[in-house]
Amino acid sequence: MQAFTTLDGLVVPLDRANVDTDTIIPKQFLTSIERTGFGRNLFDAWRYLDRGEPGMDHRKRPLNPEFVLNHARYEGAEILIARRNFGCGSSREHAAWALLEHGIRVVIAPSFAEIFHNNCFKNGVLPVVLDESVMDELFREVEENPGFRLHVDLDAQTVTTPDGHAYGFEVDAFKKYSLLHGLDEIGLTMQHLHDIRDYETRRRKEAPWLFAD
Repeated sequence: MQAFTTLDGLVVPLDRANVDTDTIIPKQFLTSIERTGFGRNLFDAWRYLDRGEPGMDHRKRPLNPEFVLNHARYEGAEILIARRNFGCGSSREHAAWALLEHGIRVVIAPSFAEIFHNNCFKNGVLPVVLDESVMDELFREVEENPGFRLHVDLDAQTVTTPDGHAYGFEVDAFKKYSLLHGLDEIGLTMQHLHDIRDYETRRRKEAPWLFAD
């Protein structure tokens, strides 16, 4: 998993509440457990004018000119700001995969669905919770200032605007450690590889019948 420390990134605003995971990555695309191939279908129903199906050449599909991710001013955005209850709905981990593959490393909202929130940390995406009044101000800043960027520092737990205003955010200490060091559940387990091998060696001696070759 890619570690997250700091990011100075362009911000794209998604001014909608209760964005569910079927909107983030529609169910018809959940045909693989590989972590790649989902970015092109991020927000598919909003992003394109036709109905998306697996195997379609997205380069030939008609884009919705009204959808914010299709606006030239937000091309290359790495920070998504949204409204409350982002990532609600089903527990698909593909939602975090799609965001990450599209280039989104940070999602900032007043609240997140719990499972989606956890899935973000497991896949290198930082979900940041800020008060609704702060989000109102950020949406206003993005609208009024093309090219608006934010500096996100996970270690310091701050989101800083171009004029130097810093907003603090809370984050679970274990999740923070894991993301700072790029450790998903497999990576965390591999830190104990020596102990695991010692245990297996000991068990082979204690109960050899369990390890018949």
